[in-house]
Amino acid sequence: MEYIRVQSIKDPLFVKMHQLMQVVFPPEEVYAFEKWEGPLQDGGIHVYTAVEGDEVVGATEYRYYSGMRVAMTDFTIIGKANSGVGRFLLRSREKHLARLAKESGTKSIGMFAEIYNPQTVDYSFGGIAPMNPHIRREVLSHIGYKRLDFPYLHPSWQENGEAVDGLDLCFLPQDEELGELPSALVAEFLTTYYSALPDKPAEWQKMIDNLKKQETIALKPI
Repeated sequence: MEYIRVQSIKDPLFVKMHQLMQVVFPPEEVYAFEKWEGPLQDGGIHVYTAVEGDEVVGATEYRYYSGMRVAMTDFTIIGKANSGVGRFLLRSREKHLARLAKESGTKSIGMFAEIYNPQTVDYSFGGIAPMNPHIRREVLSHIGYKRLDFPYLHPSWQENGEAVDGLDLCFLPQDEELGELPSALVAEFLTTYYSALPDKPAEWQKMIDNLKKQETIALKPI
């Protein structure tokens, strides 16, 4: 299995990856094919595929914000069950993020991720067994992710100005004993991360404003 970066929508690996995204994610979570060209060429956005032969069996996207000392996992796709794809992507991403932090002269405090909450929304996607929202949530809990204790939603990646709920914003702390994060850090991260989307729903802006009024946000089990 190879860990190969994708940096153009013309790359055949990206075509296969985007097709896989449409199988395992709901439509509002999938950025349109042609709009990927800019993000793929952004040096700070890392999109890697797990390739076996000529088949894309998984993929992950992530970034590291050295100023905030946090990473973000945009997505992880396991496209083939019983093949060790998840572990391969996890370890490959961990090693790369460690290098990125070292190169920036910083030490990461942890990594954000949006995690589906199938207890609040009856998701019908994730046809590949490892991508089932119930399974994904439990696996991420085992890895060490914790839920940030506030009502979460985000702007739709379909750029229609709608709010998407049914997810929790979670955090994988480097220090397993960490019990909270500064609210200002969470607000700064979300504002920076979603700056790519011009149309923000009013509900999202209200959420950001509420975060700015708090001191800290507790990290809870998922």
